[in-house]
Amino acid sequence: MEKKLGQQESHCIKIVLFGPESTGKTTLSRQLARHYNSVWVPEYARQYLQNVWNNERRTCEPKDLLPIAEGQIKLENELAQKTNSVLICDTDLLETKVYSEAYYDGNCDPVLVKYALENSYDLYFLTYIDVPWEADDLRDKPNERLRMFKAFEQALIVHKKPYVLLKGDKTERIEKAIKYIDQLLKDN
Repeated sequence: MEKKLGQQESHCIKIVLFGPESTGKTTLSRQLARHYNSVWVPEYARQYLQNVWNNERRTCEPKDLLPIAEGQIKLENELAQKTNSVLICDTDLLETKVYSEAYYDGNCDPVLVKYALENSYDLYFLTYIDVPWEADDLRDKPNERLRMFKAFEQALIVHKKPYVLLKGDKTERIEKAIKYIDQLLKDN
């Protein structure tokens, strides 16, 4: 299991969209991938958990987290080989760790914790809660957005991950994100 959660070597800048549910991560990650004519890594948990919901009518349980993490990093490793510029990740294992701790009384599988902290990215974009909530089958905490935002920001601070806070409308967010990615590309 452990080797399945590690990043493979790649030659691209890795960007992660990070934050609570329904804060525009997927929309922005797709826009950024299009802007850079590059690769977008979707959130594997969405596909996995939608399938669980459709087939079993249940929500995420602790036993789902390692398969979700494994699917996420597998996608990332495969797609990272398809670009040498920038890889836009809709999420990462650190996000899975934050959700695990928030939903399961501070608990997270030690293997997931290890790789959530070891896998590295060039920059995180932390998405703020100033966009309208959009309900779906999987989103379940519309009244806990601020608490979850604080948990995500705290994880970035505690684990010394480089991040930029994105607030405002879609235009403001993408312009700010492009500015920071362009600087990374220039410096690389």
